[in-house]
Amino acid sequence: MAALVSVKDLTLSFGNQDVLAGATLAVEEGEKVGLVGRNGCGKSSLLKIIAGVEKADGGTVSLRNDMVIGWLPQEFELRDDATVEENVRDGAAELLGLIARYESGEAGGHEENRLLETIERRGGWEIDSRVKMMMTELGCPPAGRRTGELSGGEKRRVALARALVTAPDLLLLDEPTNHLDTESIAWLEEWLKASRSACLFVTHDRYFLDRIATRIAEIDAGKVWVHEGNYTDYLGGRASRQAADAAKEERRQTFLRKEIEWVRAGVKARTTKSQSRLDNFDKIASEKAPEVEQDIELLIPPPPPMGNVIVTAKGIGAVAGGRRLFAGFDLEFAAGTCTGIVGRNGMGKTTLLRLLMGLAAPAEGSVTIGRNVVFNYVDQHRLTLDGSKSLIEEIGGNSDFITWGGQKLHVRSYLKRFLFSDDRVSQRVEVLSGGERSRLLLAKILCRGGNFLVLDEPTNDLDLATLQVLEEALLEYKGCGVVVSHDRWFLDRICDRVIVFEENGPHVQEGNYSYYLEKSRDRLAAERSAAASAAKAAAAVAAAAPKVKEKARKLTWKEERELEGLEGKIMELEEAVAAIEAQLGDPAFFVTRAAEAPGMIAEVDARKLEIQGMYARWEELEALKAAAG
Repeated sequence: MAALVSVKDLTLSFGNQDVLAGATLAVEEGEKVGLVGRNGCGKSSLLKIIAGVEKADGGTVSLRNDMVIGWLPQEFELRDDATVEENVRDGAAELLGLIARYESGEAGGHEENRLLETIERRGGWEIDSRVKMMMTELGCPPAGRRTGELSGGEKRRVALARALVTAPDLLLLDEPTNHLDTESIAWLEEWLKASRSACLFVTHDRYFLDRIATRIAEIDAGKVWVHEGNYTDYLGGRASRQAADAAKEERRQTFLRKEIEWVRAGVKARTTKSQSRLDNFDKIASEKAPEVEQDIELLIPPPPPMGNVIVTAKGIGAVAGGRRLFAGFDLEFAAGTCTGIVGRNGMGKTTLLRLLMGLAAPAEGSVTIGRNVVFNYVDQHRLTLDGSKSLIEEIGGNSDFITWGGQKLHVRSYLKRFLFSDDRVSQRVEVLSGGERSRLLLAKILCRGGNFLVLDEPTNDLDLATLQVLEEALLEYKGCGVVVSHDRWFLDRICDRVIVFEENGPHVQEGNYSYYLEKSRDRLAAERSAAASAAKAAAAVAAAAPKVKEKARKLTWKEERELEGLEGKIMELEEAVAAIEAQLGDPAFFVTRAAEAPGMIAEVDARKLEIQGMYARWEELEALKAAAG
């Protein structure tokens, strides 16, 4: 396969910090490369360099001629005065320009043929339907809304649709799953797997990495290490690489210890052989040891006692914008448990959090909060950071100490737990990378303590290493936890139960998210079986009903036309039912679109009853025709 993009020996520094130091990577046609590494290691910078929006200090970037790139940066720009649809169509501006020139008739001969070939190759004639499909599947706001009115999460969906809409040769995606619900993430996975577009992407979503990546490229110490396969393969390969590095370093240290003993013993004669041995010692002693990757020591402050009553909700309901979100919902919490909340945006997840914390009153029912409960709420938009302050000032304010679990802890010591070195903590917040800012925000939030931790989308913008440590901290946390997240790996690791917002309201399932999917398949299969039995019983009752003998008559003109069209209508309905049942019979369907299943089952049952009615009518009309003939 031909390389679409090739970067060689890239170097990039910010001040005294070397971000890229000889990074080399190639992306070939159609492959999907996941880019991983610590926050601040240069992942976003590498994407920006390839996209041409940032320049490296050294090295080369080679792009294939006439290549179309789709680009989703973390800090994207949209036209606030334009509508959602107009912004999405901006992603196809070049293609739309080619279509306009072709349709104008101004191009002729060879140019006209070239335009037509390009338009057809890039699917230009389907651009309108693709724009609508992208907006629908990614959950974008209504097409006519002004982009300036949208939230940050809504804007990100629009920006992602804009990047995908032309199905480019190469997609550069920086955290594409942020602010997407599980259904939209699952759709994006299927779209990328089916797409011929190559993709170089950064994500913290480990299931996404596992299902999409054909290779993993890890940035470590400024270099790029490539591992064939998906995220699971990468974990094994990385462990082997680190073990090999550790073994090599152990051999180096053993050699140096022996050589030092020889040097200390003294060299009797300065022979050529002894001088060569000394030179070899100097060479090996000067080799740089492999960097040992430090882990964040992320510990949540010990929670104060909670008492017997924590939070109890009885028959609660909520209404937003005149629309009922849910009703008659009961819920209780126990210390030491973690509850995950999942569902499409706009279904009431954040509203439920606010009701449980007493920040809003339910439309019906009641919420009882224990007197000893202290909430620590991390909302979707997090806290704000002041770019002009140093990291120490941002965490400690005017003090060098923070209160942590009833004890005083120096701010520098606390920030070291989040991998901020002594020289880094004195720098301004504005110089931090996006990932480092998220890590600082996490440090600022968690030091507040509390015994009921409420996290609304905590995984956005955190690197994989920080996510793993956050998971371990939540597993050790003795207080109560509630987490709203679309990160399925994260939910599987930490949750004792999940609340999933389905089409007919929230559903509580003990166990993690994967267990919910398993039980959901069983539940929906039982519902299908019950509906089929009911339909069969209804048909039997109808068949057993006494028939009234009528005097033979001829079909009316209208009945003749009805009879002629019935067979085609029956075939059309049967094909529609078969298509829906094929989707419901696919195990992958319940991973990606489980919430749609009840409505689709109801549609199948309704159409089957309609088909039965049509068959009965067809038999009735045929009988009349035969009797009259």
